[in-house]
Amino acid sequence: MGALEYVEARRAEILDELIAFASIPSVSTDPAYAKHIAEAAEWVAERMRRAGLEHVTINPTEGHPVVTADWLHAKGAPTILVYGHYDVQPPDPLDKWQSPPFQPQVRNHRLYARGVSDDKGPMLIPIKTAEAFLKTAGKLPINLKLVIEGEEERGSAHLGAFVAANAERLRADFVLSADGAMWRPDEPSITVANRGLAALEFTVTGAGKDLHSGRHGGGVANALHAIATLVASLHDDKNRIAVAGFYDKAKPISNSVRQAVAALPFSEEKYLQSIGAPAGVGEEGYTLLERQWLRPTLELNGMWGGYQGPGTKTVIPTTAGAKITCRLVPGQEPDEIVALVSDHLRKHCPTGVTLDIAPGDHGSIAYAIPDDHPGLALAERVLQEVYGKPSIRVRMGATIPIGLIFREAIGAETVFFSFSTADEDYHAPNEFFRLQRLDDGLKAWIRYWELLGERSADEFLRAS
Repeated sequence: MGALEYVEARRAEILDELIAFASIPSVSTDPAYAKHIAEAAEWVAERMRRAGLEHVTINPTEGHPVVTADWLHAKGAPTILVYGHYDVQPPDPLDKWQSPPFQPQVRNHRLYARGVSDDKGPMLIPIKTAEAFLKTAGKLPINLKLVIEGEEERGSAHLGAFVAANAERLRADFVLSADGAMWRPDEPSITVANRGLAALEFTVTGAGKDLHSGRHGGGVANALHAIATLVASLHDDKNRIAVAGFYDKAKPISNSVRQAVAALPFSEEKYLQSIGAPAGVGEEGYTLLERQWLRPTLELNGMWGGYQGPGTKTVIPTTAGAKITCRLVPGQEPDEIVALVSDHLRKHCPTGVTLDIAPGDHGSIAYAIPDDHPGLALAERVLQEVYGKPSIRVRMGATIPIGLIFREAIGAETVFFSFSTADEDYHAPNEFFRLQRLDDGLKAWIRYWELLGERSADEFLRAS
Protein backbone atom coordinates (compact mmCIF):
# COMPACT_ATOMS: atom_id res chain seq x y z
CA MET A 1 0.00 0.00 0.00
CA GLY A 2 1.32 3.42 -0.98
CA ALA A 3 0.81 6.73 0.75
CA LEU A 4 -2.15 7.74 -1.41
CA GLU A 5 -3.91 4.42 -0.87
CA TYR A 6 -3.28 4.81 2.87
CA VAL A 7 -5.16 8.11 3.13
CA GLU A 8 -7.93 6.97 0.78
CA ALA A 9 -8.56 3.94 2.99
CA ARG A 10 -8.74 6.19 6.06
CA ARG A 11 -10.82 9.03 4.70
CA ALA A 12 -13.57 8.67 7.34
CA GLU A 13 -10.98 8.51 10.10
CA ILE A 14 -9.24 11.65 8.85
CA LEU A 15 -12.56 13.49 8.68
CA ASP A 16 -13.30 12.46 12.27
CA GLU A 17 -9.92 13.87 13.31
CA LEU A 18 -10.67 17.16 11.58
CA ILE A 19 -14.05 17.32 13.33
CA ALA A 20 -12.34 16.78 16.69
CA PHE A 21 -9.74 19.44 15.88
CA ALA A 22 -12.34 21.99 14.75
CA SER A 23 -14.29 21.39 17.97
CA ILE A 24 -11.52 23.05 19.98
CA PRO A 25 -12.31 26.79 20.32
CA SER A 26 -8.71 27.94 19.90
CA VAL A 27 -9.43 31.66 19.53
CA SER A 28 -6.11 33.46 19.85
CA THR A 29 -7.29 37.06 20.23
CA ASP A 30 -9.49 36.59 23.32
CA PRO A 31 -7.85 35.66 26.66
CA ALA A 32 -11.04 33.86 27.66
CA TYR A 33 -10.05 31.05 25.28
CA ALA A 34 -6.50 30.61 26.64
CA LYS A 35 -7.04 27.06 27.92
CA HIS A 36 -8.31 26.02 24.51
CA ILE A 37 -5.19 27.40 22.83
CA ALA A 38 -3.17 25.05 25.04
CA GLU A 39 -5.58 22.22 24.23
CA ALA A 40 -5.18 22.78 20.48
CA ALA A 41 -1.39 22.90 20.71
CA GLU A 42 -1.37 19.58 22.52
CA TRP A 43 -3.79 18.11 19.97
CA VAL A 44 -1.43 19.06 17.14
CA ALA A 45 1.59 17.67 18.98
CA GLU A 46 -0.18 14.39 19.66
CA ARG A 47 -1.13 13.98 15.98
CA MET A 48 2.49 14.62 15.04
CA ARG A 49 3.64 11.90 17.42
CA ARG A 50 1.06 9.45 16.08
CA ALA A 51 2.24 10.22 12.55
CA GLY A 52 5.75 9.09 13.46
CA LEU A 53 7.42 12.51 13.40
CA GLU A 54 10.37 13.18 15.66
CA HIS A 55 11.41 15.86 18.17
CA VAL A 56 7.81 16.97 18.67
CA THR A 57 7.92 20.02 20.92
CA ILE A 58 5.44 22.56 22.23
CA ASN A 59 7.61 25.68 22.39
CA PRO A 60 6.50 28.53 24.68
CA THR A 61 6.71 32.10 23.43
CA GLU A 62 5.74 35.42 24.96
CA GLY A 63 2.34 34.73 23.41
CA HIS A 64 0.89 31.39 22.38
CA PRO A 65 3.08 28.30 21.84
CA VAL A 66 4.60 27.13 18.57
CA VAL A 67 4.49 23.39 17.87
CA THR A 68 7.49 21.98 16.02
CA ALA A 69 8.57 18.55 14.76
CA ASP A 70 10.86 17.08 12.12
CA TRP A 71 12.01 14.00 10.22
CA LEU A 72 15.49 14.39 8.71
CA HIS A 73 16.67 11.03 7.39
CA ALA A 74 16.32 11.48 3.59
CA LYS A 75 20.03 11.83 2.88
CA GLY A 76 20.77 14.29 0.09
CA ALA A 77 17.11 15.16 -0.48
CA PRO A 78 15.71 18.69 -0.21
CA THR A 79 14.52 19.97 3.16
CA ILE A 80 11.21 21.79 3.43
CA LEU A 81 9.69 23.68 6.34
CA VAL A 82 5.92 23.24 6.54
CA TYR A 83 3.96 26.10 8.08
CA GLY A 84 0.42 26.23 9.44
CA HIS A 85 -1.55 27.63 12.36
CA TYR A 86 -3.93 26.11 14.88
CA ASP A 87 -5.54 29.32 16.14
CA VAL A 88 -8.84 30.65 14.81
CA GLN A 89 -10.82 33.87 14.58
CA PRO A 90 -13.52 34.73 17.14
CA PRO A 91 -16.88 33.17 16.20
CA ASP A 92 -18.97 36.35 16.60
CA PRO A 93 -21.70 37.15 15.70
CA LEU A 94 -23.03 33.88 17.07
CA ASP A 95 -26.62 34.48 15.99
CA LYS A 96 -25.58 34.37 12.32
CA TRP A 97 -24.37 30.76 12.47
CA GLN A 98 -26.66 28.03 11.15
CA SER A 99 -24.98 25.57 13.53
CA PRO A 100 -22.79 26.23 16.59
CA PRO A 101 -19.30 27.33 15.47
CA PHE A 102 -17.46 24.77 17.58
CA GLN A 103 -19.85 21.88 16.98
CA PRO A 104 -18.77 20.90 13.46
CA GLN A 105 -21.48 19.70 11.10
CA VAL A 106 -21.28 18.10 7.66
CA ARG A 107 -23.85 19.54 5.24
CA ASN A 108 -23.87 19.23 1.45
CA HIS A 109 -20.35 17.77 1.32
CA ARG A 110 -18.99 20.62 3.43
CA LEU A 111 -17.76 20.68 7.02
CA TYR A 112 -18.99 23.79 8.87
CA ALA A 113 -17.06 25.12 11.88
CA ARG A 114 -14.97 28.10 12.91
CA GLY A 115 -11.37 27.63 11.74
CA VAL A 116 -12.03 24.55 9.63
CA SER A 117 -10.92 26.32 6.43
CA ASP A 118 -8.54 28.79 8.08
CA ASP A 119 -6.45 26.81 8.83
CA LYS A 120 -7.28 23.53 10.54
CA GLY A 121 -8.37 21.54 7.50
CA PRO A 122 -5.43 22.59 5.30
CA MET A 123 -3.01 22.34 8.26
CA LEU A 124 -4.00 18.75 9.05
CA ILE A 125 -3.20 17.67 5.48
CA PRO A 126 0.64 17.74 5.74
CA ILE A 127 0.56 15.91 9.08
CA LYS A 128 -1.55 13.14 7.54
CA THR A 129 0.72 13.17 4.48
CA ALA A 130 3.73 12.52 6.69
CA GLU A 131 1.81 9.76 8.49
CA ALA A 132 0.89 8.12 5.18
CA PHE A 133 4.53 7.85 4.07
CA LEU A 134 5.88 6.80 7.47
CA LYS A 135 3.22 4.14 8.04
CA THR A 136 3.62 2.62 4.56
CA ALA A 137 7.20 3.16 3.36
CA GLY A 138 8.68 3.77 6.80
CA LYS A 139 10.33 6.95 5.55
CA LEU A 140 9.69 10.27 3.83
CA PRO A 141 10.96 11.11 0.34
CA ILE A 142 12.19 14.49 1.61
CA ASN A 143 13.51 16.00 4.83
CA LEU A 144 10.75 17.67 6.79
CA LYS A 145 10.44 20.34 9.48
CA LEU A 146 7.15 21.71 10.76
CA VAL A 147 6.23 24.99 12.46
CA ILE A 148 2.60 25.25 13.56
CA GLU A 149 1.86 28.50 15.39
CA GLY A 150 -1.00 29.74 17.54
CA GLU A 151 -1.02 33.46 16.75
CA GLU A 152 -1.59 33.86 13.00
CA GLU A 153 -4.95 35.48 13.65
CA ARG A 154 -3.11 38.03 15.80
CA GLY A 155 -0.66 38.81 13.01
CA SER A 156 1.92 36.18 14.07
CA ALA A 157 2.98 38.59 16.79
CA HIS A 158 5.72 36.38 18.28
CA LEU A 159 6.56 34.06 15.38
CA GLY A 160 9.31 36.28 14.02
CA ALA A 161 11.23 36.28 17.29
CA PHE A 162 10.79 32.51 17.62
CA VAL A 163 12.06 31.78 14.09
CA ALA A 164 15.00 34.16 14.49
CA ALA A 165 15.99 32.54 17.79
CA ASN A 166 15.76 29.06 16.26
CA ALA A 167 17.09 29.85 12.79
CA GLU A 168 19.58 26.98 12.59
CA ARG A 169 17.05 24.42 13.79
CA LEU A 170 14.47 25.62 11.27
CA ARG A 171 16.68 26.25 8.25
CA ALA A 172 15.29 24.70 5.05
CA ASP A 173 15.49 24.99 1.27
CA PHE A 174 12.05 26.61 1.21
CA VAL A 175 8.78 26.88 3.12
CA LEU A 176 5.64 25.06 1.99
CA SER A 177 2.67 26.77 3.62
CA ALA A 178 -0.61 25.03 4.42
CA ASP A 179 -2.10 28.48 4.97
CA GLY A 180 -3.16 30.86 2.19
CA ALA A 181 -6.32 29.98 0.28
CA MET A 182 -6.84 29.37 -3.40
CA TRP A 183 -8.65 32.12 -5.26
CA ARG A 184 -11.78 30.28 -6.45
CA PRO A 185 -13.19 26.75 -6.17
CA ASP A 186 -13.36 26.35 -9.95
CA GLU A 187 -9.79 27.52 -10.70
CA PRO A 188 -6.66 25.83 -9.33
CA SER A 189 -4.42 28.69 -8.31
CA ILE A 190 -1.27 29.62 -6.44
CA THR A 191 -0.90 32.82 -4.46
CA VAL A 192 2.38 34.53 -5.32
CA ALA A 193 2.04 37.78 -3.36
CA ASN A 194 0.15 39.31 -0.46
CA ARG A 195 -0.30 42.77 0.98
CA GLY A 196 1.08 43.97 4.29
CA LEU A 197 -0.84 45.21 7.33
CA ALA A 198 -0.92 48.15 9.72
CA ALA A 199 -3.52 48.55 12.47
CA LEU A 200 -4.66 51.04 15.08
CA GLU A 201 -7.71 52.02 17.07
CA PHE A 202 -8.75 55.37 18.48
CA THR A 203 -11.27 56.83 20.87
CA VAL A 204 -12.66 60.30 21.37
CA THR A 205 -13.95 61.56 24.71
CA GLY A 206 -16.21 64.53 25.30
CA ALA A 207 -17.68 65.25 28.71
CA GLY A 208 -16.63 63.23 31.70
CA LYS A 209 -19.86 61.20 31.71
CA ASP A 210 -22.91 60.45 29.57
CA LEU A 211 -25.24 63.44 29.45
CA HIS A 212 -28.99 63.95 28.99
CA SER A 213 -29.39 65.12 25.38
CA GLY A 214 -32.24 67.45 26.24
CA ARG A 215 -30.49 69.12 29.13
CA HIS A 216 -27.04 69.37 27.52
CA GLY A 217 -27.60 68.98 23.75
CA GLY A 218 -26.33 71.85 21.65
CA GLY A 219 -23.85 72.96 24.27
CA VAL A 220 -21.18 70.25 24.35
CA ALA A 221 -19.48 67.99 21.82
CA ASN A 222 -21.05 64.63 21.01
CA ALA A 223 -18.43 61.87 20.83
CA LEU A 224 -20.40 60.03 18.13
CA HIS A 225 -20.52 63.12 15.93
CA ALA A 226 -16.77 63.57 16.44
CA ILE A 227 -15.89 59.98 15.56
CA ALA A 228 -18.09 60.16 12.47
CA THR A 229 -16.33 63.34 11.37
CA LEU A 230 -12.92 61.74 11.82
CA VAL A 231 -13.86 58.57 9.96
CA ALA A 232 -15.37 60.58 7.09
CA SER A 233 -12.14 62.59 6.76
CA LEU A 234 -10.06 59.51 5.94
CA HIS A 235 -11.19 59.26 2.29
CA ASP A 236 -11.97 61.88 -0.35
CA ASP A 237 -14.89 61.88 -2.78
CA LYS A 238 -12.83 59.85 -5.27
CA ASN A 239 -12.39 57.05 -2.71
CA ARG A 240 -8.70 57.82 -2.35
CA ILE A 241 -7.18 57.76 1.11
CA ALA A 242 -6.94 61.38 2.25
CA VAL A 243 -4.10 60.86 4.73
CA ALA A 244 -1.16 63.09 3.74
CA GLY A 245 1.81 61.00 2.56
CA PHE A 246 -0.08 57.70 2.61
CA TYR A 247 0.77 56.83 -1.01
CA ASP A 248 4.20 58.45 -1.17
CA LYS A 249 6.30 55.29 -0.77
CA ALA A 250 3.93 52.85 -2.51
CA LYS A 251 5.78 51.43 -5.50
CA PRO A 252 3.98 51.87 -8.83
CA ILE A 253 2.34 48.81 -10.35
CA SER A 254 4.23 47.54 -13.39
CA ASN A 255 2.45 47.22 -16.71
CA SER A 256 3.29 43.52 -16.83
CA VAL A 257 1.59 42.88 -13.49
CA ARG A 258 -1.49 44.85 -14.52
CA GLN A 259 -1.68 42.91 -17.77
CA ALA A 260 -1.37 39.60 -15.92
CA VAL A 261 -4.18 40.54 -13.55
CA ALA A 262 -6.37 41.77 -16.43
CA ALA A 263 -5.90 38.43 -18.21
CA LEU A 264 -7.38 36.41 -15.34
CA PRO A 265 -10.85 34.90 -15.80
CA PHE A 266 -12.85 37.27 -13.62
CA SER A 267 -16.29 38.84 -13.78
CA GLU A 268 -16.82 41.82 -11.49
CA GLU A 269 -20.58 41.42 -11.87
CA LYS A 270 -20.53 37.77 -10.78
CA TYR A 271 -18.20 38.58 -7.92
CA LEU A 272 -20.51 41.30 -6.60
CA GLN A 273 -23.50 38.98 -6.90
CA SER A 274 -21.65 36.23 -5.00
CA ILE A 275 -21.10 38.48 -1.98
CA GLY A 276 -24.45 40.20 -2.13
CA ALA A 277 -23.07 43.67 -2.88
CA PRO A 278 -25.21 46.06 -4.96
CA ALA A 279 -22.22 47.79 -6.55
CA GLY A 280 -18.45 48.00 -6.49
CA VAL A 281 -16.71 51.06 -5.06
CA GLY A 282 -13.10 52.05 -4.65
CA GLU A 283 -10.19 54.13 -5.80
CA GLU A 284 -10.72 55.58 -9.25
CA GLY A 285 -8.38 54.52 -12.05
CA TYR A 286 -8.04 50.89 -11.00
CA THR A 287 -10.00 47.73 -11.64
CA LEU A 288 -11.62 45.86 -8.78
CA LEU A 289 -8.86 43.20 -8.66
CA GLU A 290 -6.16 45.86 -8.80
CA ARG A 291 -7.76 47.65 -5.87
CA GLN A 292 -8.02 44.40 -3.90
CA TRP A 293 -4.56 43.01 -4.69
CA LEU A 294 -2.23 45.77 -5.81
CA ARG A 295 -3.27 49.02 -4.12
CA PRO A 296 -3.13 50.01 -0.45
CA THR A 297 -6.35 50.41 1.50
CA LEU A 298 -7.62 51.90 4.74
CA GLU A 299 -10.70 50.15 6.15
CA LEU A 300 -12.87 50.76 9.17
CA ASN A 301 -13.30 47.42 10.99
CA GLY A 302 -15.37 48.48 13.97
CA MET A 303 -17.09 51.53 15.42
CA TRP A 304 -18.83 51.95 18.75
CA GLY A 305 -20.37 54.39 21.19
CA GLY A 306 -23.66 55.41 22.72
CA TYR A 307 -26.84 53.48 23.32
CA GLN A 308 -27.55 50.53 21.02
CA GLY A 309 -30.37 48.72 22.80
CA PRO A 310 -34.05 48.65 21.87
CA GLY A 311 -36.04 51.86 21.84
CA THR A 312 -34.62 55.30 22.53
CA LYS A 313 -32.25 56.58 25.16
CA THR A 314 -31.77 60.34 24.97
CA VAL A 315 -28.10 60.47 25.78
CA ILE A 316 -24.96 62.25 24.59
CA PRO A 317 -22.27 59.55 24.99
CA THR A 318 -19.03 60.44 26.68
CA THR A 319 -16.86 58.24 24.40
CA ALA A 320 -16.85 56.66 20.94
CA GLY A 321 -14.22 54.62 19.15
CA ALA A 322 -13.17 52.95 15.93
CA LYS A 323 -10.75 50.31 14.69
CA ILE A 324 -8.76 50.67 11.46
CA THR A 325 -6.61 48.33 9.41
CA CYS A 326 -4.57 49.32 6.38
CA ARG A 327 -3.44 46.84 3.75
CA LEU A 328 -0.03 47.79 2.42
CA VAL A 329 1.84 47.35 -0.86
CA PRO A 330 5.58 47.13 -1.55
CA GLY A 331 7.41 50.20 -0.31
CA GLN A 332 5.10 50.92 2.62
CA GLU A 333 6.18 50.33 6.22
CA PRO A 334 3.57 49.57 8.93
CA ASP A 335 5.01 51.92 11.55
CA GLU A 336 5.18 54.80 9.08
CA ILE A 337 1.59 54.26 7.97
CA VAL A 338 0.33 54.16 11.56
CA ALA A 339 2.20 57.40 12.24
CA LEU A 340 0.71 59.09 9.16
CA VAL A 341 -2.84 58.02 10.02
CA SER A 342 -2.33 59.11 13.63
CA ASP A 343 -1.11 62.53 12.51
CA HIS A 344 -4.17 62.87 10.27
CA LEU A 345 -6.53 62.03 13.12
CA ARG A 346 -4.88 64.57 15.42
CA LYS A 347 -5.02 67.26 12.74
CA HIS A 348 -8.70 66.66 11.99
CA CYS A 349 -9.95 66.02 15.52
CA PRO A 350 -12.98 68.25 16.21
CA THR A 351 -12.97 70.70 19.08
CA GLY A 352 -14.63 69.71 22.31
CA VAL A 353 -13.23 66.16 22.48
CA THR A 354 -9.91 64.57 23.36
CA LEU A 355 -8.34 61.91 21.16
CA ASP A 356 -6.52 58.75 22.24
CA ILE A 357 -4.75 56.54 19.68
CA ALA A 358 -3.57 52.96 20.28
CA PRO A 359 -1.34 51.47 17.55
CA GLY A 360 -1.78 47.77 16.85
CA ASP A 361 0.67 45.37 18.43
CA HIS A 362 1.85 44.01 15.09
CA GLY A 363 2.31 44.90 11.45
CA SER A 364 3.72 43.38 8.29
CA ILE A 365 5.10 44.54 4.97
CA ALA A 366 4.00 43.10 1.62
CA TYR A 367 5.55 39.90 0.26
CA ALA A 368 6.04 38.28 -3.16
CA ILE A 369 7.83 35.06 -4.07
CA PRO A 370 10.29 35.24 -7.01
CA ASP A 371 8.53 34.27 -10.23
CA ASP A 372 11.12 31.63 -11.09
CA HIS A 373 11.23 29.81 -7.74
CA PRO A 374 11.42 26.03 -8.40
CA GLY A 375 9.06 25.23 -5.54
CA LEU A 376 6.45 27.36 -7.27
CA ALA A 377 6.95 25.57 -10.59
CA LEU A 378 6.59 22.21 -8.84
CA ALA A 379 3.32 23.32 -7.22
CA GLU A 380 1.98 24.27 -10.65
CA ARG A 381 2.92 20.85 -12.03
CA VAL A 382 1.15 19.07 -9.17
CA LEU A 383 -2.01 21.15 -9.46
CA GLN A 384 -2.22 20.39 -13.17
CA GLU A 385 -2.00 16.67 -12.38
CA VAL A 386 -4.68 16.88 -9.69
CA TYR A 387 -7.17 19.11 -11.53
CA GLY A 388 -6.40 18.30 -15.14
CA LYS A 389 -5.80 21.90 -16.19
CA PRO A 390 -3.13 24.55 -15.69
CA SER A 391 -3.21 26.57 -12.49
CA ILE A 392 -3.16 30.35 -12.47
CA ARG A 393 -1.02 32.71 -10.42
CA VAL A 394 -2.99 35.11 -8.26
CA ARG A 395 -2.32 37.66 -5.56
CA MET A 396 -3.83 38.03 -2.14
CA GLY A 397 -5.35 41.20 -0.77
CA ALA A 398 -5.03 39.85 2.76
CA THR A 399 -1.87 39.54 4.85
CA ILE A 400 0.10 36.45 5.79
CA PRO A 401 3.24 37.67 7.61
CA ILE A 402 5.22 34.46 7.26
CA GLY A 403 6.74 35.23 3.86
CA LEU A 404 8.87 38.04 5.25
CA ILE A 405 9.48 36.28 8.56
CA PHE A 406 11.04 33.21 6.95
CA ARG A 407 12.87 35.15 4.24
CA GLU A 408 14.56 37.41 6.78
CA ALA A 409 15.29 34.81 9.47
CA ILE A 410 16.34 31.72 7.48
CA GLY A 411 16.67 32.97 3.89
CA ALA A 412 13.83 30.75 2.64
CA GLU A 413 11.01 31.71 0.29
CA THR A 414 7.42 30.58 0.89
CA VAL A 415 5.23 28.60 -1.51
CA PHE A 416 1.56 28.83 -0.56
CA PHE A 417 -0.04 25.42 -1.05
CA SER A 418 -3.36 25.60 0.76
CA PHE A 419 -6.52 23.79 -0.31
CA SER A 420 -9.08 26.08 1.24
CA THR A 421 -10.72 28.57 -1.10
CA ALA A 422 -11.52 32.24 -0.70
CA ASP A 423 -15.30 31.71 -0.72
CA GLU A 424 -15.37 29.48 2.37
CA ASP A 425 -16.42 32.30 4.71
CA TYR A 426 -13.41 32.21 6.98
CA HIS A 427 -13.46 35.15 9.42
CA ALA A 428 -17.27 35.17 8.97
CA PRO A 429 -20.21 33.13 10.28
CA ASN A 430 -20.76 29.71 8.71
CA GLU A 431 -17.14 29.07 7.77
CA PHE A 432 -16.81 25.77 5.92
CA PHE A 433 -14.29 23.48 4.22
CA ARG A 434 -15.22 21.43 1.19
CA LEU A 435 -14.65 17.72 1.79
CA GLN A 436 -13.46 17.38 -1.80
CA ARG A 437 -10.70 19.86 -0.98
CA LEU A 438 -9.55 17.59 1.84
CA ASP A 439 -9.21 14.76 -0.68
CA ASP A 440 -7.54 17.00 -3.26
CA GLY A 441 -5.10 18.37 -0.72
CA LEU A 442 -3.98 14.95 0.49
CA LYS A 443 -3.43 13.79 -3.07
CA ALA A 444 -1.52 16.95 -4.00
CA TRP A 445 0.74 17.05 -0.93
CA ILE A 446 1.65 13.38 -1.37
CA ARG A 447 2.48 13.95 -5.03
CA TYR A 448 4.45 17.13 -4.25
CA TRP A 449 6.69 15.29 -1.79
CA GLU A 450 7.15 12.38 -4.19
CA LEU A 451 8.29 14.64 -7.03
CA LEU A 452 10.44 16.82 -4.79
CA GLY A 453 12.13 13.70 -3.43
CA GLU A 454 13.23 12.74 -6.94
CA ARG A 455 15.65 15.71 -6.86
CA SER A 456 18.70 16.13 -4.71
CA ALA A 457 19.09 19.16 -2.55
CA ASP A 458 21.98 20.29 -4.77
CA GLU A 459 19.77 20.07 -7.86
CA PHE A 460 17.07 22.07 -6.16
CA LEU A 461 19.52 24.77 -5.04
CA ARG A 462 20.99 25.05 -8.54
CA ALA A 463 17.46 25.61 -9.86
CA SER A 464 16.77 28.32 -7.28
